[in-house]
Amino acid sequence: MIKVKLDDGQVVEVEEGKSAGEVLSQQLSKKQRKRLILAKVDGELKDLSYKLEKDCDLAPVFLGDEEALEVLRHSAAHLMAQAVKSIFPEVQVAIGPAIEQGFYYDFNTPQPFSPEDLQKIEKKMKALSKEAHPVERLEMGIDEAISFFKEKNEPYKVELLEELKDEGADKVSLYRQGEFVDLCRGPHLPDTGKVSAFKLLSVAGAFWRGDENREMLQRIYGTAFFDKKELKEHLERLEEAKRRDHRKIGRELELFSIEESIGPGLILWHPKGALVRKIMEDFWRDEHLKRGYSLLFTPHIAKRDLWKKSGHLDFYSENMYAPMQIDEVEYQIKPMNCPFHIAIYNSRKRSYRELPLRWCELGTVYRYERTGTLHGLMRVRGFTQDDAHIFCMPQQLDAEIAEILDMTLYMLQVFGFSKYDIYLSTRPDKYVGSDEHWELATNALKRALEAKGLDYEIDPGEGVFYGPKIDIKIKDCLDRSWQCSTIQVDFNLPERFDVTYTGEDGQEHAPIMVHRALLGSLERFFGVMIEHYAGAFPIWLSPIQARVMTITDRHDQWAKEVFDKLRAGGIRADLDLRNEKLGKKIREAQLEKIPYMLVLGDQEVSDRTVSPRTRRGETLEAMSVDSFIELLKNKAEEEKMGGVTSPENNKHE
Repeated sequence: MIKVKLDDGQVVEVEEGKSAGEVLSQQLSKKQRKRLILAKVDGELKDLSYKLEKDCDLAPVFLGDEEALEVLRHSAAHLMAQAVKSIFPEVQVAIGPAIEQGFYYDFNTPQPFSPEDLQKIEKKMKALSKEAHPVERLEMGIDEAISFFKEKNEPYKVELLEELKDEGADKVSLYRQGEFVDLCRGPHLPDTGKVSAFKLLSVAGAFWRGDENREMLQRIYGTAFFDKKELKEHLERLEEAKRRDHRKIGRELELFSIEESIGPGLILWHPKGALVRKIMEDFWRDEHLKRGYSLLFTPHIAKRDLWKKSGHLDFYSENMYAPMQIDEVEYQIKPMNCPFHIAIYNSRKRSYRELPLRWCELGTVYRYERTGTLHGLMRVRGFTQDDAHIFCMPQQLDAEIAEILDMTLYMLQVFGFSKYDIYLSTRPDKYVGSDEHWELATNALKRALEAKGLDYEIDPGEGVFYGPKIDIKIKDCLDRSWQCSTIQVDFNLPERFDVTYTGEDGQEHAPIMVHRALLGSLERFFGVMIEHYAGAFPIWLSPIQARVMTITDRHDQWAKEVFDKLRAGGIRADLDLRNEKLGKKIREAQLEKIPYMLVLGDQEVSDRTVSPRTRRGETLEAMSVDSFIELLKNKAEEEKMGGVTSPENNKHE
């Protein structure tokens, strides 16, 4: 007999080898038993068939519990694979994990899946769900499993199994539902009937194991929820996300483009996009100067030896481009700005009286990303980091991190992001530096977060090779998370480059180096903003803040005067004197997301006024040009003070 502690604190004695489902069912009501889908054994999710072999804590997991959502989606992936094999027996299955917001499964198929194929697969999934096939866990010896999948002509499973065998595995688990058997660690829901609210979304190509030298597979994406209402809401959000796709809006508003003749992952900023970028950069630089930073500019390439010394060639080479030969010396295009900032620091001796030194740069860097991972502005090969490095003494570290946190959250709010998740990423498996330094740095980041009263989660092993970090993931108006801001403490680079300062005691000491980016990269952050605002930027960021338009050509002279006054008053305006119907002019300005249209007719010419109309269709009372300039500037200033943080009203602009 073993002792099992239930979630209500009760301890029961049960026979060793009894399943978790059996034990829980004896404690639950009939209604609860119908909703029981998983067990939590000593805090880990397990199948209901899991055998209890020792004393443990045991708790039920029910349909709808958030912690079971990933298992539901993994089970949905298996259900999809079962449906695919049922319709297309010749297809070979690869891997099918749950992912954020859904699941996918990769298949090797002679013919790519068509939209009609997806409809057939989804229909078959619904039929299999109604049949409620029990999901059974099997254990099999590794050699037996290899033979099993060879007979089934599933080479991808065989490859995975042979790797497991090389790593020393002697047994593996498989899951059977109906005639479909898959290699899997589990856990899974007890039967296919528990997967009922799902939708197949798309199909795309994916190299086997992400290797461009391996075969291209077909990847089917889907999503699943416990509740059909939740599924419907999610699908509506996906449709809204499609409408907000920054690639579509960027093309329509002529903000940026990516041209095949230039190369994938390389961004061309068009005039309007470049103007928004200038506004962002000007605000960024001004704010840094206010807070005691100095501006730097550094080259795009450096001798390859620099990257050897920094450790990037040892820890980051897969993200770096091949070297180039200049005067028989190897140079490398930069993936980071930090070694250049260190070179500036080391250009002369430093004193403790100079510290902290805060240096910032909008530095363009280049990193290798696989073609299949590139995505508009979100994943590129050349991007501009809003980079900064702080050199400080140990006793200054806590205050510097606190100041960076303040500045980060302020900047995010100004650009319209007030919701975020914060993560403290700790030491990875592959790292440099002493354990003592890692502990000091990690504790400093913890203290800063706690002193600010900020909630955070530990992200184990996700620090960079040279130090722990704080990551801030902002949430847009669709509640999607985007990694942008980061704060990293580094003892390693100062040691590698012999960075020192003369202390008050006259001795040489190594400073602490803090790496930080507030927006992450201008490209990615701009892409997030496009989707957050659906292209309808707040007034202070809009490339065109007002468009002057006439009803007929007899109003042109006043329109030109208004336009000149707006430009002289610092307003970004343009002029539409085309011989077109007013309704068409207004509609086009709305499609271009211009905040204000100034419609000029006989009355405005006579009174020397303007009649502003907003992009949402609201018409304001006629006013003088000076009054409009003041109105627009006041609204822009209010936005910069944090007035635009919830742009849901832009949903269908």
